[in-house]
Amino acid sequence: MFTSNPFAALSASIPPSVMQTYIVVMIILVAAGTLFDVVHKGSAKFFFQNMRKAKGVRPVGGGELVSIAVQTAVVDVLASGEFCNTRRRIAHLLGMYGFVVYVVATAVMVFNASASALWTQLWWIGGLMVCVGGYWFWFFIRVDVAAEGNSPLRLMRADLFVLSLLASVTLGLVWAATGGGAGVLFGLYILATTVLFAGVPWSKFAHMFFKPAAAFEKRVSKANGSCANLPTQTRDDPAQRERHSMELLRDAPMDMGLGIKREAPRHY
Repeated sequence: MFTSNPFAALSASIPPSVMQTYIVVMIILVAAGTLFDVVHKGSAKFFFQNMRKAKGVRPVGGGELVSIAVQTAVVDVLASGEFCNTRRRIAHLLGMYGFVVYVVATAVMVFNASASALWTQLWWIGGLMVCVGGYWFWFFIRVDVAAEGNSPLRLMRADLFVLSLLASVTLGLVWAATGGGAGVLFGLYILATTVLFAGVPWSKFAHMFFKPAAAFEKRVSKANGSCANLPTQTRDDPAQRERHSMELLRDAPMDMGLGIKREAPRHY
């Protein structure tokens, strides 16, 4: 089961060219959906306008821009450094790397029926990583479940990406574990996968392309001193010190306040 290509066995019922065409169509849908999302929400326009308006204290050279790009790729993208919560970061990394491995292995096995058993094993590993990270997040980490006490079965449009991803991967693994073939499970697997990739304009799928750009722009604005025209995070500016009416907080760290000893919001 963990070494046999389930898509190779499926070729007895569905021609490989049909499966390969389906993957190409899904790639096109993701690209088109992402472009539609960027244009519809004005994300690219916002960042370009913001970069033109931001007047930094000092210019940022080409070498520093390369360094910032590398930091963004390593810290914000590869290590998901924007997550302060350790559990959420681990769940996100499991889902992200598992999804990448799962998708790449799927494409390799569909376009090369004689691919080595290693790709099948990677396909299983990637799918299981997605399931562990995704179900952990859905039932135990989601803020409206963990902190607000809402039911984990409560559904919103914002949940489309996570639910379609979990449905696609779970049905795919179950389909492969039960022997594959062009049956009902395979039909449900294709349906969930189509919703996942065709629903980009209505889900958070496009965020995986948008967030690196946002992280890069944030680092650049900090480097040139503009900080997106937001207050600085230090007390070296007298105007920042005067923002607090309490004398004891005027020389305290910016992230220090009356709620610094507050417990986690779990008392629902």
